[in-house]
Parts: sequence; C-alpha cells; structure tokens
Amino acid sequence: MPQTDPTLAYCFSHSSPLGGILHDLERETHLRTLGPQMLSGEYQGQLLRFLSLMLRPKRVLEIGTFTGYTAICMAEGLVEGGVLHTIEANDELGWLIQKYIQQADMVQKIVLHLGDAAEVVPTLDEVFDLVFLDAGKLDYPAHYEMALAKMRPGGFLLADNVLWDGKVASGNERDETARALRAFNDFVQQDERVENLLLPFRDGLMVVRKK
Repeated sequence: MPQTDPTLAYCFSHSSPLGGILHDLERETHLRTLGPQMLSGEYQGQLLRFLSLMLRPKRVLEIGTFTGYTAICMAEGLVEGGVLHTIEANDELGWLIQKYIQQADMVQKIVLHLGDAAEVVPTLDEVFDLVFLDAGKLDYPAHYEMALAKMRPGGFLLADNVLWDGKVASGNERDETARALRAFNDFVQQDERVENLLLPFRDGLMVVRKK
C-alpha cells in the first residue's frame, strides 16, 4: 500500500482491517520468502474476501497460492460445504501454506495442490463459480482457457497484476511480461464468451464474467 499517495492512504485507512492470522501470515511471508512483494496484502485481500462473500461460491479455483493469503481470504465467502482448490508450483512453500490453512481452521475448506497448474487443473472434476489467476503472467492465456472451460455460466474469473506497474498501459515494449499481459488483456477484450471489466486496482485486476 503506497502511503505516498494520499488518496490510496485515505482509502486504506477507511477500510476494515483483516488482522489476526492474516497479519501473522503477512509477517512470516516477509521473514521466510525471497519475494514477499508477491503477497497481495491486506487491501487487496479484503477486496477478494468481499467479492467472495457477495458471490457465495461453492467451488473456487486459485492458480498461484504463494503463501496462502488470498486463499484464506476467498475461502471465507464459501457456502457451507464449499471448497477452494489452490495450486502452487513452488513445493518449498507447502509447509508454510499448510501451517496457516490449519491456523485459520480451514483444512476442510482449502485443498492445496503442489505442482504445475497445466497438469493439476485437468484432473479437477469440478465446476467453478470463482477463479483467481495469480501465477506466472506468461502463462495467463493457458490458465485462462483451462479455467474458463471449468467455469459455470455466470461465474467470475479474476486475473491479477494485468497492468504490471503501469508498463502495460504505457506501451512498454522492452518488458516481456508487459507485452504478454497487453496481449492477454486484448484477447480478453475480444473474447465473445465473456464480458469484462479492467480495474486500476493495485497492479491491475481484470474481472471477467462468463456468459
């Protein structure tokens, strides 16, 4: 949360804090991982939690768990008996993810899959109400297609970081990730299977609704 921006600072100060287990998870993520900036954090976590609470999904898919922060946030909105499947490619993070799933008392709600999403998603015999993409940005097109095929009509897909520190909208051609995300955003914009809304929230959040 960039405190140098007075508008964002004001918004953050007038938003309900998450705290508790998630505060501990954020702190340990900074202590234990080499890329703590990959954590969504409290402001975005609260948005994802609110969206899940509004949608009340039965099945959620997350591609890109990192340390489990957003999985815990979204799992709070599940209906009774609902399940969130989350996939993380880095198996070295498994112990940390499981630690906080247990501490959040969500062992029955969150199923962690360690491995390549391209191999895991096809094995999931589920129809998803909500999908969150936050893994490798170059893999977004493949993850989008896999997820969309398993979503119900009217289901929502969220893709994170689609503005890539402003480089996507500025037309930066030197950054490979910015080029890939620009192509992904253009593809979604032209995809007649969905309707979409690109939000300038944090690092860019593409909201997609399957028709």
